[in-house]
Amino acid sequence: MQMLHAIPALPVAEMPRSIAFYRDKLGFRVIHHDEGFAIVQRDAVTLHLWEASDQGWRSRSATNPVVSGAESFIAGTASCRIAVDDVDVLHDELEPQGILHPKGQLSDQPWGSREFAITDPDNNLVTFFRRT
Repeated sequence: MQMLHAIPALPVAEMPRSIAFYRDKLGFRVIHHDEGFAIVQRDAVTLHLWEASDQGWRSRSATNPVVSGAESFIAGTASCRIAVDDVDVLHDELEPQGILHPKGQLSDQPWGSREFAITDPDNNLVTFFRRT
């Protein structure tokens, strides 16, 4: 048995805003969208977006705990790393859009990759890298 690949699932607060970001800023195409869930894809990379917008946790108590799995405080708490064949070209494509993470500038890392990071509208961190 071998594991073959993973599909990151990112929690987002507002699905329409997130779909527009991944489509218009990052160049993904929407291959599925229904209430509270979307699948976006660019080349061989697929991401799942799930809406974490339940505000009900604000009025819950110890006898009525948080249980939906889509609480609003989850949005923006994820990260993923995406391998690309030319990280410099992608960086040059995305830099003018003003979405680079301030501490995620394009650089060579001591662990053997060249990478940069962006944040989506909810502050999920997406790092693009190429192994060096």
